[in-house]
Amino acid sequence: MEAWFIIIVSLCIAALLQALISLSSPRRNRLPPGPPALPLIGNLIWLRKSISDLEHVLRLLKPDYGPIITIHIARRVFIFVSGHSIAHRALVQNGAVFADRPGATATLTHLNAPRKTISASSYGPTWRLLRRNLTQEILHPSRVRGYSASRRWVLSLLMDRIRGSSAAPVRLIDHFQYAMFCLLVLLCFGDKLQESQIKEIEAIQRKYLLNFQRFAVLNFWPRLGRIIFRKRWKELIEIRGEQDRIMIPLIRGRIESKNMRNSNELVAYVDTLADLILPEEKRKLREEEIVSLCSEFLSAGTDTTSTALQWIMANLVKHREIQEKVYQEIIGVVELEGDVVEEEDLQKLPYLKAVVLEALRRHPPAHFVLAHEVKEEVDLEGYRIPKDAYVNFMVADMNWDPEVWEEPMEFRPERFVEACAGEGFDVTGSREIKMMPFGAGRRVCPGFWMAMLHLEYLVANLIRSFKWEADDEVDLTEKQESTVVMKNPLRARISPRN
Repeated sequence: MEAWFIIIVSLCIAALLQALISLSSPRRNRLPPGPPALPLIGNLIWLRKSISDLEHVLRLLKPDYGPIITIHIARRVFIFVSGHSIAHRALVQNGAVFADRPGATATLTHLNAPRKTISASSYGPTWRLLRRNLTQEILHPSRVRGYSASRRWVLSLLMDRIRGSSAAPVRLIDHFQYAMFCLLVLLCFGDKLQESQIKEIEAIQRKYLLNFQRFAVLNFWPRLGRIIFRKRWKELIEIRGEQDRIMIPLIRGRIESKNMRNSNELVAYVDTLADLILPEEKRKLREEEIVSLCSEFLSAGTDTTSTALQWIMANLVKHREIQEKVYQEIIGVVELEGDVVEEEDLQKLPYLKAVVLEALRRHPPAHFVLAHEVKEEVDLEGYRIPKDAYVNFMVADMNWDPEVWEEPMEFRPERFVEACAGEGFDVTGSREIKMMPFGAGRRVCPGFWMAMLHLEYLVANLIRSFKWEADDEVDLTEKQESTVVMKNPLRARISPRN
């Protein structure tokens, strides 16, 4: 007991001295403000709150500490930014300094070939190669337009599934996830796989995403965790083994058939990865590394888009007058006798685009971006950001800032109508950051253009073909899963327009 008393007193004295030194030093030499912390332990607030309550805790702290806050978790320094101009200075004006990622956690090291995914790679030659390959070979607007037949196929698949369950209220998220996953599997592997194959890939991907929080505990003291959480480690390793077992035959089959395909066939993501030479290691990607990149491609494009699509439809069901306004805009542009709203018609539908943007503002699928890490000490807003500090940005708080958005919690697409009818709203934040559902700066989501196209295309056709009514009161309560989803998934009654 005496030993513990001495340790606790020593830590308290050290924290007090650190606080006094911080207060007496010039602002530019200080960390951004934050609650008191003890060396090695971190903020005392975690004695009363869970790390899973981080967003709620930050909102409680913001009135006292402002738009840039320091949080200590164990020995690690985390900086959280909720100010629009501060985020722009960091991510856009000082993009190179803030463009790195934290080192791979123990769980990601086992699930992904170390640092061989675009989202986790260090800012450097390998990251540039992988990102450039994705943006130019798959996500470039000219290439995306070439996948129009694939989108039409997926739209048909989605419509058939919705019609098939129209006798009862439709639980939409299942259909949205499956349709988006089918599209991403086709873009990834280049072939329309059998339904059983698609569901097998989807099941293993979802198994990891839904257990993400359970696996997160393995990143704290991994060596000890291997002993205490043996079953979780085993489950994690089995998931990775299943991914390899399912995907490697598809990758091999696609690469082996390369010489037998004609030049007009769909270019798949696997095709673009097969011949890449890693600049720092002077070798091709291994099969396990291609599996990691394919897994990233499938997860990043499926959950975020299907989540956003559900939030859009939930608000159109809740606000029938907005749904009717979208429908009237569509039939004013598209012939009723046509099969679908074509992609080229979307440019003539500014109110539809405004609805999509308002849903991304009001219900961003992720409330934080992936953490950034600074590789050298830097000044931000007059404060010192130390080397290796983790920096994150509070997406939802920026989207809901009443100083930027009038009545921010209201769903009002009209706030975007003028921007959509003119030069267009800058969703990437390159000119200024008013909201950042896709992040901003050098780590902005490379698929933002394709995501917007998919959302507009699917919403336009769902509204043109069906009238949507609430089965019950639409509950917009949020729940954190791999993305921020509806706690009670949307169920709607649908009826054909014609």
